[in-house]
Amino acid sequence: MSRSRHDAVIIGGGHNGLVAAAYLARAGRKVLVLERLGHVGGLAVSAQAFPGVDARLSRYSYLVSLLPAKVVADLGIKVELRRRRYASYTPAGDTGLLVDNGDAGRTAASFARVTGGTAELEAWRRFYAMTADVAERVAPTLLEPLMDRAAMRDLVGGQAWRELFERPIGEVVDERFADDTVRGVVLTDALIGTFADPCDQGLLANRCLLYHVIGDGTGDWNVPVGGMGAVSGALAGAARAAGAEILTGAEVVAVDPSGEVTFRDADGEHTVRGERILANVPPAVLGRLLGAGEPAPEGAQLKVNMVLSRLPRLRDPDVDPVAAFSGTFHINEGRDQLARAYAEAAAGRIPELPPAEVYCHSLTDPSILGAGLRDAGAQTMTLFGLHMPARLFREDPAGAREAALRATLASVDRVLAEPIEDCLLRAPDGRPCLEAKTPVDLENEAGLPGGHIFHRDLSWPFGEPGKWGVETAFERILLCGAGARRGGGVSGIPGHNAAMALLS
Repeated sequence: MSRSRHDAVIIGGGHNGLVAAAYLARAGRKVLVLERLGHVGGLAVSAQAFPGVDARLSRYSYLVSLLPAKVVADLGIKVELRRRRYASYTPAGDTGLLVDNGDAGRTAASFARVTGGTAELEAWRRFYAMTADVAERVAPTLLEPLMDRAAMRDLVGGQAWRELFERPIGEVVDERFADDTVRGVVLTDALIGTFADPCDQGLLANRCLLYHVIGDGTGDWNVPVGGMGAVSGALAGAARAAGAEILTGAEVVAVDPSGEVTFRDADGEHTVRGERILANVPPAVLGRLLGAGEPAPEGAQLKVNMVLSRLPRLRDPDVDPVAAFSGTFHINEGRDQLARAYAEAAAGRIPELPPAEVYCHSLTDPSILGAGLRDAGAQTMTLFGLHMPARLFREDPAGAREAALRATLASVDRVLAEPIEDCLLRAPDGRPCLEAKTPVDLENEAGLPGGHIFHRDLSWPFGEPGKWGVETAFERILLCGAGARRGGGVSGIPGHNAAMALLS
């Protein structure tokens, strides 16, 4: 392998690197993918997390919104993404707000019960009509060379531009909605994986909201059949079928701007050369490989994976738990609760009542459970906790993880009719089927600096015209991971764009 030459050497076998590899190999380029771990997929993987329990969990990333249908069609990958019938359920006292994609009347009745009238539903419809229009306009541009700010403003239109791109989304939501519960539901999309005050003038929360509502032109958050590993597996199959070489257990240890890449595997140290190097790693990691400094970002989430023996009972007897947990189940994410939790975390404390959201993959895709678990009524549950920045876990990672988990489970119990721990399945060894991952865990296990799931803060989807948003300071080196402009989420967009930049 020493000093072998390739048209492209891709550092990292996550889903974006696999997309780039598949496009380039299909175009006849000689491609080598180097993956540090013993498997491909990065954070888009499925795993049997609990010994003896036949459930394959999407251990890190868990839903798909941004993956363009064009990428799926171009690469001929066979992956099924199922739309969720229910968008969300948000407990509110002894009732709750159910957003039913299949029954507008039921959604209207739920809004009336929680908010006391029709005004909030009408405001909801107007707001999401605006974001749907933006999604339809902006999503196609994500697979094209960048347009500049003025062109994007003209494309989006005046009011949407002001409210989504210029004014803090927290101020906009406070003006458009009066109900604390409804405000919180809207704002959660601005805070997933993002530690920010939605009223901050830096507009980081606006950027996060934008990527959460424009996915593939619809903003739908879909369930990958077979789990997230099925997505990465299909992409790896497409790359290999096109002729790309994928090496696992190959850790890149140095990169030279001339195109030289040094990596280690079980057989020792090797050097390869690429006409182009595509970095599917966080910019801070690329900086380290180049021997340069790059500020480390800070992730801000607690991920909890569970297998339940049954769904928990709700306080609202009129809502079937299947409906409530099939979509996104919001937990203590009212507007005021989000603000309080942010202030506590910013002051260096684990929030007293952590905001979180859960959903049950197996309700939409039972295939991730073995037949015995399905017959017994077991379900998976994925929890994503907000406002859990890495700084909270630096001094005592294990102790802080346990404290954050206890607080989060107590927060869940606050909105249910019974403790969630009473519903946990027990593994054959007697342990409850529950695991928690903090930003520090992601840093240590997945190599993400700060545990930041987007590699760094999300960027606006516009920039220097004619560029692809993947360029670096070095001509031969391109970003093809989530840290590229228009990166973040399970999308394949940076991989596509890096391949197009190379091919053009």
